[in-house]
Amino acid sequence: MAERKFGIDLKSYDDIFKTEEEREDDKLARIREIPIADIDDFPDHPFQVRDDEDMQNLVESIRERGVITPAMVREKDDGRYELISGHRRKRACELAGMDTLRCEVVDMDRDEAIIMMVESNFQRSNILPSEKAFAYKMRLDAMKRQGERRDLTSVPVAQKLQGKTSRQLLGEQVGESQDQIRRYIRLTELVPELRDMVDEGRIKMRPAVELSYLDKESQQDVVEQIEYTQGTPTHDQAIRMRKLSEEGNLTPQAVMAVMQELKPSQRERFVFDGEKIRQYLPKSLPYESMEDYVCKALDYYRRHLRAKENSR
Repeated sequence: MAERKFGIDLKSYDDIFKTEEEREDDKLARIREIPIADIDDFPDHPFQVRDDEDMQNLVESIRERGVITPAMVREKDDGRYELISGHRRKRACELAGMDTLRCEVVDMDRDEAIIMMVESNFQRSNILPSEKAFAYKMRLDAMKRQGERRDLTSVPVAQKLQGKTSRQLLGEQVGESQDQIRRYIRLTELVPELRDMVDEGRIKMRPAVELSYLDKESQQDVVEQIEYTQGTPTHDQAIRMRKLSEEGNLTPQAVMAVMQELKPSQRERFVFDGEKIRQYLPKSLPYESMEDYVCKALDYYRRHLRAKENSR
């Protein structure tokens, strides 16, 4: 594999003087039909492969035209292959009844493969928050391991010499702030039920991040209360539960008390016809005092009815 230094591929002497046609021939030499049974999915692959309408369209396309863009694999020590990119294409070939997958065989180490796997999958149009969370974590861990290497051919080492951290580099590469990357990675600490609610849009990012600091048992208590109350925690409720947890006071009863509080959006509101109410109010009464005046009037009337009832 060609050496890399300061983010630039250092090609061999022969590579420099190769024609474009010769380079294409080299690439074609690495492309082959590999039995699907010999290809293993990437370990802990963070991106879901869904048998949805898009998958069905891909199956039909492959049946008609075959796999146009080869998948990418690397050969393992046991002679089998590890899929780096092309998990959807592999699944589509299986559904289409095909036995082989057109692949490009590349020479990469584990961390290079992780970075390439994440990069290739981020070309998808729809990526779930949980997919981003695990993808960012895997890629950041790989970049950190590369940064710990002593050889100066490691790209992250060269970039670290420019005063940047792995998280800064990742943020620049994916177009996210460092804080947003940190928030996404915190989602990996959630129990699966809460992560699913984030993916479904039932729980927003900010409360989800606060909940990620709770231990797994407390998170399960939150899940139970969500099912019971049919409501998800607000950011304020999540902050208070995290604070109680840090103080060692987040019991199941405390979770219940916080989760069963009436949220502002759940409070009953009455809307009155202003014209009808105004005729009973003093003309000089300021608008901001109307509610207090009406409440006092209703309290007076309630006491009047009670006194009348007691006099019978």
